[in-house]
Amino acid sequence: MTKFTFSLTVRASIVLAALLAISVSVASLLAPYAVAPSAAAPTAIPLPAGVTVRDVDGGAEYYGKFPNGLPSSANYFPLGIWFESVLNSTDVPLDKAAGINTYVELTAGSNVQFIKDGGLYAIPSWTSPLASGFMLSDEADMWAGPGSTTWTGNYPGAGTVCSPADSKCGYTVQQTLVPHALAGMMVYSNYGKGVTFWESSAEAGQFVNSYQQVVSADNYWFTDPSICAPTEGGQMLPTPRALTDAECRKASNYGWTVDRVRSFVSPKGNIPVWAFVELGHPFTEASAPTITGPEIRAAVWSSIIHGARGITYFNHSFGGDCLSQHVLRDACGAAIRPTVTAVNQQIAELAPVLNSPFVDGVATTSGSVDVAVKAYNKSLYIIANSTQAASQSVTVSLKCGGGSSASVLGENRSVSMTNGSFTDGFADSNAVHIYKVEGGNGCGI
Repeated sequence: MTKFTFSLTVRASIVLAALLAISVSVASLLAPYAVAPSAAAPTAIPLPAGVTVRDVDGGAEYYGKFPNGLPSSANYFPLGIWFESVLNSTDVPLDKAAGINTYVELTAGSNVQFIKDGGLYAIPSWTSPLASGFMLSDEADMWAGPGSTTWTGNYPGAGTVCSPADSKCGYTVQQTLVPHALAGMMVYSNYGKGVTFWESSAEAGQFVNSYQQVVSADNYWFTDPSICAPTEGGQMLPTPRALTDAECRKASNYGWTVDRVRSFVSPKGNIPVWAFVELGHPFTEASAPTITGPEIRAAVWSSIIHGARGITYFNHSFGGDCLSQHVLRDACGAAIRPTVTAVNQQIAELAPVLNSPFVDGVATTSGSVDVAVKAYNKSLYIIANSTQAASQSVTVSLKCGGGSSASVLGENRSVSMTNGSFTDGFADSNAVHIYKVEGGNGCGI
């Protein structure tokens, strides 16, 4: 993730080195949790050609299969914060006030009891009977690489990682760490540019499918000073080249990262994929950008449009005008905290919708937008994010959709509909609108 992450994880190297002799069958550990996506919900009337109903990855009640796991309630959508510290009872209310409901990784000495008492959930990289999951590792695809040579137990900065020194041992790292989780506990891993940019489909697929039951990858499109290079973000193009700022620094690329990770999951849709979104200035370079509130909002919704089943916020600033390890708690986050809080509140309110099936192929658009359509409580919800910097007017047409108007949620307005179509404006590539079709969805879902 960053040098900060590596420095904190080095503390665990002595303990982890003692586990090198452990050999486990990862397949047997994961077998109880492998699930096929739930069958599409039946419809009362035949759907138009090309329209299909798709369950969320893993199924709506996926988290409930793990002991002491995350809630399987339709009202829970994971909104996580990365590598925070919870040292006293006053820490949790600060994060909860910003809409956080889950801690993904915790600093040493953090008290999970405070988290549980506050009604939140924890996924640390150390075992606790109060935790709702186990954080296996962060970016092993990058610092150890795709391979099965011997892991020395060292993390970056603590000495040679793999033996031989020029080999790759990321698969060994993951396999060695799996037994740390309590029996049956949900395991979560985060990956990085190895999975998304550098590795073959087979190499990335082994990381994504073999060691955990929830997976994510972090590509910081708005703030990473090197991500626009041909060897990184440029890999998304048929012929890799450096991306222009207009191609690179846009919210829809966060959705691309989610799609990229989901493309490796086998069977398709088998496990949830979460998204990472940065909150501050994650890189030390002064020339690197600092993310803004509108960019955060758009990155989050782009990820959800593309199937993310949770959001993890990177909560640290290592450069820029304000250094912080607690962006959502202190003055460094003053500019973006209201936006993050509002986004999280809207996600929490829409959690039953977001945990409901997608209706694929039902919407066509006239402009450059990414669209996801959800069916919930006999209504259709359309989430749309512009993919171009220039302002545009977009017409959305539904193959089955009744009603005379669509409410634009959170904006105190509506748009009129004619024959299942409506038109609305998108100011720039950070523009996101969420519509609820009034008067029934006309699809019988």
